Amino acid sequence: MKTYDYKPVGVCPVNIHFELDEEDRLHNIVYTGGCNGNLKAVAVLAEGMTAADYIDKLEGNTCGFKQTSCTDQLVQALRELGY
Repeated sequence: MKTYDYKPVGVCPVNIHFELDEEDRLHNIVYTGGCNGNLKAVAVLAEGMTAADYIDKLEGNTCGFKQTSCTDQLVQALRELGY
């Protein structure tokens, strides 16, 4: 399992910590900052999801007037890793 930390841009959290296993499945997602309850729920729902499925479902998701969201920022982190 590989561990990553990503500094999101344009959202409330200051860090997204996550792990990817050998099958490119997400695990142990932790957002630092932001809407605690909502982000814990996102982490539970995304647990075990493949990077590709997560991207397909959440890429481009926005929050209010922002051009991105906490979920979209995890997509950006995965994109930087080549997914």
